[in-house]
Amino acid sequence: MTSTAPVAELVDVARTVAREAGALVHDGRPDRPEVAATKTSAVDVVTAMDLASEELVQARLAELRPADGVLGEEGGHRPGTSGVTWVVDPIDGTVNYLYGIDAWAVSVAAVVDEAAAAAGRAPDPATWRVLAGCVHSPADGRTFTAGAGAGAHLGERRLVLPPSAPLDRCLVGTGFGYVAARRRAQARVLADLLPRVRDIRRIGSAALDLCGVAQGRLDLYYERGLQPWDMAAASLVVQEAGGTVTGLRGRPAGAAMTVAGPAARVAELVALLEHLDADGPEPEAVPGAASQVTGAPG
Repeated sequence: MTSTAPVAELVDVARTVAREAGALVHDGRPDRPEVAATKTSAVDVVTAMDLASEELVQARLAELRPADGVLGEEGGHRPGTSGVTWVVDPIDGTVNYLYGIDAWAVSVAAVVDEAAAAAGRAPDPATWRVLAGCVHSPADGRTFTAGAGAGAHLGERRLVLPPSAPLDRCLVGTGFGYVAARRRAQARVLADLLPRVRDIRRIGSAALDLCGVAQGRLDLYYERGLQPWDMAAASLVVQEAGGTVTGLRGRPAGAAMTVAGPAARVAELVALLEHLDADGPEPEAVPGAASQVTGAPG
């Protein structure tokens, strides 16, 4: 229970809103989606449907949970009075959506973060507690939900992580940033990691990667640079399925690094990533490097 609603009610709200936004984005996709804005680089894009999806989510949450706050990827932080904040990614995997690749999702999660609220800040993965979440994949109809202490589900099926394989037989998901200097550092880590695992998958949606761990489609997942909306709902799905989600060097999961999977294999991967200094200083940007990736899919 929270002070305002049972976890089950929050899960229902997350599912309802994520599915409605997913239908809007899926059914309303134009033949050629246009880039409405860019963020960290010329290839880190926002489409008009990102904005429309978040507007729908904000409006529906205002109807269903008017006292709650919202932290959205596109709309920023709007504080509430209930203690609950909804963390929203209107399209996780926007570049996939832009190119007509089906691996994208809507992610909606309810969190509480007393420390952040007391300081007047937006919720932070380092200090928040995720109560409920939904990751909805409109292209194939998969809907992942989780409630704190209530388990994780794919539709009506309870999710439980399968037995873990040795690290050298693990299929590992990851992702890359949209700034050339970060990609260079991530490529260095990947080159050393790849011979030590079964293989690497780069699907293009952090939320679906994390849910893929809970579903057993991936054995492990790691990525540097995740934002709160990338991981809020999906991290709870992994944890409620029996997995671990953490950072490096004893830190919680967050922008510096997020690692997810069965506890024993996560510990091995964390040790390896620490050895590879995967969260270390990134190379200085090379003059003109941004133009080298402009126009490339993420």
